[in-house]
Amino acid sequence: MSFEEFIKPELLILIPVLYAVGIGLKKSRLSDTLIPITLGIISVVLSASWVIATSNISSLKDVAFAIFTSVTQGILSAGASVYFNQLYVQSNKKE
Repeated sequence: MSFEEFIKPELLILIPVLYAVGIGLKKSRLSDTLIPITLGIISVVLSASWVIATSNISSLKDVAFAIFTSVTQGILSAGASVYFNQLYVQSNKKE
């Protein structure tokens, strides 16, 4: 099983991009508890941009599919980014 089975290959680039954005947010005044939701929102918006740019949306069904794709791909991309960050953080923890 690979990420490409869940996240469209064209959107895999969002994972490192969101990771970098997350590092920037961590250095900002934004509360740590808000970083995952902020990354999720950014990811859904970026996914929606890709879906709109690459889809032929001509019916209500197409709109519903575009929204579904944008939200699911955005959540999966943000989740993968946060997951990789947590793997890194946990591997560097000294107990």
